Amino acid sequence: MVNPIDFTNRVAIITGAGGGLGRAYALALAERGAKVVVNDLGGDVHGEGGTSSPAQHVVDEIVATGGEAMVDGNDITDEAAVDALVSSVIDKWGRIDVLMNNAGILRDKSFAKMDTDDFRKVLEVHLMGSVNCTRAVWPHMAEAGYGRILMTTSSSGIYGNFGQANYAAAKSGLVGLMNVLAIEGAKKNIKVNAIAPTAATRMTEDLLPQRVLDIMGPETIAPGALFMVSEDAPTKTILGAGAGVFAVSQMVESRGVYLPDNARTPEVVAERWNEIADVTDANPLESAFEQTSKYAALAARELGLHLES
Repeated sequence: MVNPIDFTNRVAIITGAGGGLGRAYALALAERGAKVVVNDLGGDVHGEGGTSSPAQHVVDEIVATGGEAMVDGNDITDEAAVDALVSSVIDKWGRIDVLMNNAGILRDKSFAKMDTDDFRKVLEVHLMGSVNCTRAVWPHMAEAGYGRILMTTSSSGIYGNFGQANYAAAKSGLVGLMNVLAIEGAKKNIKVNAIAPTAATRMTEDLLPQRVLDIMGPETIAPGALFMVSEDAPTKTILGAGAGVFAVSQMVESRGVYLPDNARTPEVVAERWNEIADVTDANPLESAFEQTSKYAALAARELGLHLES
C-alpha cells in the first residue's frame, strides 16, 4: 500500500488558480493540508483585463473548509511583482515548497496570420511567466533542500497543433526548461516536472463538443498534478492527463547509424534513412552530454578506437 500523500505544513504557489485547472489544484492541495497562494490576474482567456474576484473566490472556498490561503493578483510577466509576491509568502509562512506554473492565455491563429505581438505575448505569459516564478522561488527551495516545481506544457508543444505556433513554442520551451532545471536542482532535492493536461476549461470550451467536455473536468487531472509535486514525485517527467487517463510522454532517440567518411553524403543518408529513423530500440537520454557521448562511442566503435584512457 502506498502511504497517503500529505501536504500538511507545505506551502504552495499556484499561478492561474482563479478557475479551471489551477482552482482544482488549489482546492485539492488545501484539502490535503497545504497552505495555498492563489495567484490569478483575472483576465480573459486572451490575457485582457483583470480582476481579483476569481482568485478571492477560490481563497474563500479554501478558508470556508478550514484551510489556509492567500490571494495574489499580480501579473507573472512582471518580474518585480513576482519577487514581491514570493517575499510576502516567505514573510507570512516562512517557506515555499511547491510551485505550480499553471497560468496561461491563448491567442490562436495560423502562423501566416499571426501578429508578432500575439506570438510574443503568449511566450511572455507561458514561458517567461514560468521563468519569473521559478527564479523567485528557486533560492528558497535550494536553501531548504526541498522543492517541487510543476511546469504546464501541452500536447500542442509536444506534438503540434494547427493554429497554435505561439502556444506550442512556449509549451515546448517549458519542456526544455524542465529538463535543465531537473538536472540543476537534483543536488538540492528540487524536483521539476511537467504536466500536459487536456481538460474542460474556458480555454477549451469552444474547441470540444459538450459530450467530451462532460468527462474532462479539471478534477480528473488534479490527482496526477498533486503526485507530481509530492515528496515521492519523479523528476524530469512529462505527465499527460485528461478524463482520468494518465500517461507519460518521452522524447527518445533512435540507436544511431555511423557513416564513414567515404559514405557520408546526403544520398547515403537518404538510402539508409529507414535504418536511421528506426526507433524500435529508442531510448530517452538523460542530458545533452549523454547524446555527445553516445555518438562518440558509436563512431569510435566503428573506427576501432578506444576513447577511455
